[in-house]
Amino acid sequence: MQRRNTRQRQLVLDTVRELHNHPTADEVYQYARQKDNKISRATVYRNLGLLCETGQLLGIRVPGSKRFDDTVEPHSHLMCRECGAIVDVPTSYQIGLDQSAQQASGYTEVSHTTVFYGLCPSCQRKASAA
Repeated sequence: MQRRNTRQRQLVLDTVRELHNHPTADEVYQYARQKDNKISRATVYRNLGLLCETGQLLGIRVPGSKRFDDTVEPHSHLMCRECGAIVDVPTSYQIGLDQSAQQASGYTEVSHTTVFYGLCPSCQRKASAA
């Protein structure tokens, strides 16, 4: 089913692209609201879901929240344990892991996401200054 691209959906997509910091749904809402004070939280959440469904955004599940990424090609992420910042990790996607899991389990359409955890440079500086 082809969905028409609404002004609000485009605003949500543009917001994730502009922020480019793996924002939460609430961060997308707060930023989009600065551009359109009539957009509702429900509209933002619904459109984030639709944009993930259609492959225009990637939803990343991390402890405590779901984040959104405008880079949709398979890739890994690194999340700071202290501040929660998330960045893309320039490592290659290991399709062999998908194939191994599929063969071992009997599941089909297997894919994976990888989220590494560490301490970002900013939090490292704060820790060493304390």
